[in-house]
Amino acid sequence: MNFELTKEQTMIKKMVQDFADNVIRPRAVEIDKQAKFPEDIFKQMGELGLMGIPFPEEYGGSDGDTLSYALAVEEIGKVCGSTGLSYAATVSLGASPIYNFGTEEQKEKYLTPIAQGKTLAAFGLTEPNAGSDAGGTKTTAVVDGDDFVINGEKCFITNANYSNTITVTAVTGKDDRGKNIISAIIVPTNTEGVTINSNYDKMGVRGSDTAEIVLDNVRVPQKNLLGDPDKGFKQFLHTLDGGRISIAALGLGIAQASLDKALEYAKERTQFGKSISSFQAIQFKLADMAMETELARNMVHKAAWLKDNNKPFSKEAAYAKLYATETAFKNANQAIQIHGGYGYMREYEVERYLRDAKLLEIGEGTSEIQRMVIARQLGC
Repeated sequence: MNFELTKEQTMIKKMVQDFADNVIRPRAVEIDKQAKFPEDIFKQMGELGLMGIPFPEEYGGSDGDTLSYALAVEEIGKVCGSTGLSYAATVSLGASPIYNFGTEEQKEKYLTPIAQGKTLAAFGLTEPNAGSDAGGTKTTAVVDGDDFVINGEKCFITNANYSNTITVTAVTGKDDRGKNIISAIIVPTNTEGVTINSNYDKMGVRGSDTAEIVLDNVRVPQKNLLGDPDKGFKQFLHTLDGGRISIAALGLGIAQASLDKALEYAKERTQFGKSISSFQAIQFKLADMAMETELARNMVHKAAWLKDNNKPFSKEAAYAKLYATETAFKNANQAIQIHGGYGYMREYEVERYLRDAKLLEIGEGTSEIQRMVIARQLGC
């Protein structure tokens, strides 16, 4: 097996790393403290072509692969979880379903401006009473002439305030067994009846836009239906599988950042007349952090490779998302412990890593859901 990155992947990784270090890192503390979305940074990311990494050039993309995109998410996540989350949500949740299931007209109209970085993108799945149980969707889309009339409410939706469109899931009918048919529909955010509110005061990823969406008799053309109307549920499960790779990559970035900070501090901090990195208790913590970070990286890269090679990747995406995000939280917690009292202070940043990492164990399918997905893949 070849674990080396290609020349193109290495170039993308270096480009994003330089941008993250020079542009995002100096603003990371401010972004978190002020809970303000860094619109100017995303404009620069769009100009660099980061939004279009995994999409073909004909739709404004860079014609890259999933692994290249995962590398980009990791590098951004190392310096700012908020920026990394909004980036991942745009590409994996907002743009990917349009690319995977959209018509040529939909791709040209909606995907191209996203890939070109002219707008972000959002995916409206979660509802107040339909979180892990996405099949419990209450939002409805009723056919009226040539249109859908949509009514419902979505919550915890990333990027809604900065997106031209939101792909929402809605019940469009019943199947032969009387079960709800859930379809995905592209809704322009400027459509009459769409209300977007941002009233959340979050623990972490505070600079990432998170909104609730109210859909009150929202009328959109039936041609905005995304993919097969009877396979909407399977389509968004496929979308979530891909999204789990990106959230795993984001977790990997935070895990690596926590390790880097802890190692640097341990070498500089002296107690009892010597560097604390010379104490076995600290060495064991650092060794475990390094090992688990590398194991997470291998799993993220494998899941991305499987997806790029059109092989089944649902189980591996769940492995990667579960392990990388839990490693992110553990590493951040250990980094705080190694920093001692200083780790509790904002200026040392590791407390932010912990707050940001916690969301990753919840969003895109909780850790418990990942374990359920894995168990099902095992035939349980």
